[in-house]
Amino acid sequence: MATSRKDAVAQALWYTAPGRAEIREQVLPPLAAGAVRVRARYGAISRGTEALVSAGRVPPSEYERMRAPFMQGAFPCPVKYGYATVGHVEAGPTELIGRAVFALYPHQSLFDVPASMVVTLPADVPTTRAVLAANMETALNAVWDADPVPSGRIAVVGAGVVGALVAYRCARLPGTEVTLVDINPARKELAGKLGVGFASPDAAPKDCALVVHASATAAGLATALSLAAFEATILELSWYGDAEVSVPLGGAFHSRRLRLVSSQVGHVAPSRRAEWTHHRRLTEAVRLLADARLDALLAPAVDFRDLPARLNGILNARSGVLCQLIQYP
Repeated sequence: MATSRKDAVAQALWYTAPGRAEIREQVLPPLAAGAVRVRARYGAISRGTEALVSAGRVPPSEYERMRAPFMQGAFPCPVKYGYATVGHVEAGPTELIGRAVFALYPHQSLFDVPASMVVTLPADVPTTRAVLAANMETALNAVWDADPVPSGRIAVVGAGVVGALVAYRCARLPGTEVTLVDINPARKELAGKLGVGFASPDAAPKDCALVVHASATAAGLATALSLAAFEATILELSWYGDAEVSVPLGGAFHSRRLRLVSSQVGHVAPSRRAEWTHHRRLTEAVRLLADARLDALLAPAVDFRDLPARLNGILNARSGVLCQLIQYP
């Protein structure tokens, strides 16, 4: 389990000020008992959350709740943040050495975590696609929170990574009619690859039994409310950081007896909480990535060393990037 001094020096991405990031060296201590040392191969930027972190828009009330596993520093900055890394185990328990694993770890080239905190990849899940595990976990938890009925009409407003994955999961339910709704017509191609319908907001199907909102915009939320059927549920997946959002609760909101419900991955959905742990849910999310169609969500990889210069462009909402893949040297 011994490693050289050279092997114990890692490079990590830190958000240092609004709109600024840098790579810092970090020396790892000797590997602790029960831990694994992972050499990162690929990672992913969680655009929605990390855009807010990069801009310093995490509200003070959420400083503690928004801490990611193994995050260092403190909000608003500097912080080492992120939660999607795939690599190979270099040291640790014998049965794990050489295995490809996913970890909810910030953007770092080499790191140590308890062995119980990694998920080994199945043979049919490649290391590139496995970076979607955290997003798939969020989508899976959202579907559990929504508890859609079979044969229902479902709309998902916002064709980002999480919205697309929710639509993909809902389309696996028997008899469902799922439509991905977005203002970007280019997302129609993505919807087709994932096996779901597509519509612009003004052409989206009405009277949906379930509407999931994931656009993180007030306009998207208004669209979601307008698509809901009588006594339908609107599941709110967006996180707005410190922004105040106008919600149109006049009109037919009360007369149609609509339910606006939040969903957040920090807790296992109540309907599954008695049987599912966080680790079991993450393991299931990794297993659900065994579908090559999901590669449509991945943007071509950028070199980890180029991230400080490329990050603002990646995080820009107009970039068109879905899941930005990171490749480590």
